[in-house]
Amino acid sequence: MILLEILKMFFIELFTFEKLELFIILLFTGPTLYAMLSGAPFVPTQMKQVNRMLSAVPLKSGMKLYDLGSGDGRLVYKANKDYGVKSIGYEFSPFVWMLSKLLQKTLWRSKAQLIYGNFWDKDLSDADVIVCYLLPSSMKKMKEKIFPKLRQGTLIISHAFSIPDLKAIKILEGDSAQKLGPVYVYSISLKSKPKSNSKTKKR
Repeated sequence: MILLEILKMFFIELFTFEKLELFIILLFTGPTLYAMLSGAPFVPTQMKQVNRMLSAVPLKSGMKLYDLGSGDGRLVYKANKDYGVKSIGYEFSPFVWMLSKLLQKTLWRSKAQLIYGNFWDKDLSDADVIVCYLLPSSMKKMKEKIFPKLRQGTLIISHAFSIPDLKAIKILEGDSAQKLGPVYVYSISLKSKPKSNSKTKKR
């Protein structure tokens, strides 16, 4: 209810701005709101959890890793620094992306790529590993839209949420004492790709 009240006040206030001010506000807040509603809100992950996620799969130098909703860039930074992985993060919130670029130059000192953009429209077919922290509805969309384009053997690391109707090859249980959520690891195979609805006609 509180969130609805805040959104209500926000939209009421929008009508008090001049056109130029309104354009600037929507330019920056639009993608951020979309990222939240599309299942990839920015929630910082503890470094302990980042390390657990990366150690859950056999990362090797030269592999390509994508982080879908890379936030402040901490995971792609660690993957590149500690494992020599070619790390690419996509972030659609302009505020969070700018923060990640600032941290990249000042704190992370990382060679990882931090790209501003919507990962749903990107080609991820060359991925060796994909990392995500998405809501259940987006996990289902990911299975339907992204999985068919991935190579067999591509590894998926999911933080907190499992992928519907897909068996994980590895599960790291959550630790409530340390406030760490579960980690699910999946491997792309023919069985994990959605079946085509097309039917062959009998002659």
